[in-house]
Amino acid sequence: MKVLAFEDSFDLAALLTEAGLDMSDIEFRQHWNTMDALDRIKEFEPDVLLLDHWIPPTKGLDILRQLLELSAAGQIARPVTILAISSSDEANEAMLYSGADGAIAKFALAEHEIWVE
Repeated sequence: MKVLAFEDSFDLAALLTEAGLDMSDIEFRQHWNTMDALDRIKEFEPDVLLLDHWIPPTKGLDILRQLLELSAAGQIARPVTILAISSSDEANEAMLYSGADGAIAKFALAEHEIWVE
């Protein structure tokens, strides 16, 4: 599974590993800002996209909206699963409303069902 994360404050791979998740079959890439986010998504073609809401320079919510618009136009492949991973419930709700497939607080990310095969 290929996972691409946009999170600027916490090392998500470390959080997942510390929670006991086996990362051996996961190609995990994290970016600490959203510069060129759509190009990075297009290049990596992740199965799972993790989006923090409050990340500079472009909020995860705006990246989500742009991604879904480009995907609908056939200009970029849509990841199978897009998860909002803000620590704010309100931010996650906004991303769900805008088209994210799911949402979870980043500190509980290892508990999400996407890691279970």
